[in-house]
Amino acid sequence: MTLAKSERPFLPAAGHDWFLPLYDPLTKLLGVGTAHRALLDQAAIEPQHRVLDVGCGTGSLAVLIKQRHPPVSVIGLDPDPKALARAGRKARRAGLAIRFDHGFADALAYPDGSFDRVFSSMMFHHLADGDREKMLRDVRRVLKPGGRLEFLDFAGPGSFGHGALGRLVHSHHRLKDNSESRILELLTRGGFWQLRKVREQRAVFGRLAFFQAAAPTVVS
Repeated sequence: MTLAKSERPFLPAAGHDWFLPLYDPLTKLLGVGTAHRALLDQAAIEPQHRVLDVGCGTGSLAVLIKQRHPPVSVIGLDPDPKALARAGRKARRAGLAIRFDHGFADALAYPDGSFDRVFSSMMFHHLADGDREKMLRDVRRVLKPGGRLEFLDFAGPGSFGHGALGRLVHSHHRLKDNSESRILELLTRGGFWQLRKVREQRAVFGRLAFFQAAAPTVVS
């Protein structure tokens, strides 16, 4: 695990440091694991792939990827050192070789064309408005030609089917731009093509939206 002192503010994986010990049990109870499995199913990962999980938090998705695809090289990235420490312990307990790096989604310290798949799961709403397009542009840069971004986040507040808890969650100002049209617009501006909304899925706290976008292939 690679750690560096953060000189930038960030929203912790659990929202608050004091909540971190409860983060994994609560997200499991709320059905995030089911959403992770659906996201992984849509990714069509192959044995030779290199995978990056941006905003990996406590590493649940990275661990699931490695468990289901042992030959795949998996890297998790997050700005929260405490979450990364938990992710590292989780991977070691499972006997999995996963690299966890400290860093920010809009400043990826990886060479161009490094990954076949990049995952963004339940972290996009953490980003300030000005950082969202920066993140997508950098994800596009580190993807190989034809590589894909597999994207999961809260559906925008205009989506149907939000219960009381969902309405509370979706009142957060950073969710106001999570509409389908806005996500697809940002993906286009980030340099992606073959954009599609794969599905929506009901969860305890509202609805989740799944997207997929590809890095353009090189034209010879």
